[in-house]
Amino acid sequence: MSNPNDKHDISANPVWSSLVDRHARFAASHGRAIRFQPDISPFSAVTDWHDEGAWADLAELAGPGATVAVAGVGLVLPAGWDVVWHGEGLQLVDVAVEAADDPEAVTLTSDDVPEMLDLVARTEPGPFAPRTIELGTYLGIRRGGALVAMAGERLRVPGLTEISAVCTDPGHRGQGLASRLIKAVAAGIRRRGDTPFLHVAGNNINAIRLYESMGFKVRTEITFAAIRTPSVEPSGVA
Repeated sequence: MSNPNDKHDISANPVWSSLVDRHARFAASHGRAIRFQPDISPFSAVTDWHDEGAWADLAELAGPGATVAVAGVGLVLPAGWDVVWHGEGLQLVDVAVEAADDPEAVTLTSDDVPEMLDLVARTEPGPFAPRTIELGTYLGIRRGGALVAMAGERLRVPGLTEISAVCTDPGHRGQGLASRLIKAVAAGIRRRGDTPFLHVAGNNINAIRLYESMGFKVRTEITFAAIRTPSVEPSGVA
């Protein structure tokens, strides 16, 4: 689906693209493997999904029996690693989103992290760690003082910024809060000269329809997985 000649085609290995460039300050690396600092994000990447040596580098970087998340096009999971979770998804990019600031949206800060973690735990939009907020701008909507919806920025590569952690408290769904926050986050991304993009589970038909109706277009299929490194350290590692 994606065009390999597209200058914004980072879909094959978006975590790597983010960590070697605009999120390099959050990276830990070893050989041909790289990962976010664990309190930022569980995502890791290797240079080439088919390179067993690169996977060995990631095993050393993460340590024995550690669980890491990976994402990519043509993802080939390594032998000897346990698959904790595996799912197919879609990557969509903004082609006609009516991005706009929202008067009710507030910028969330580190003081809001406990509420953000609680909202994520109740809605399960995807991985969110205590320092994930440092990856970019996160916006929220409050009702009665309580945080009931949020969305923000995660992966950032040249020309593109991912919208992530889109979630709404179950008691406040059906009010369009998520759509409003997506448009507001998109507005901020565009002001920097970037194009918004996002990921969604391939079987989440309602979300896919919503994003397409908002002006996002499917670029490519992408695989997500949580995998556990071998419990025995690689040969030669003390």
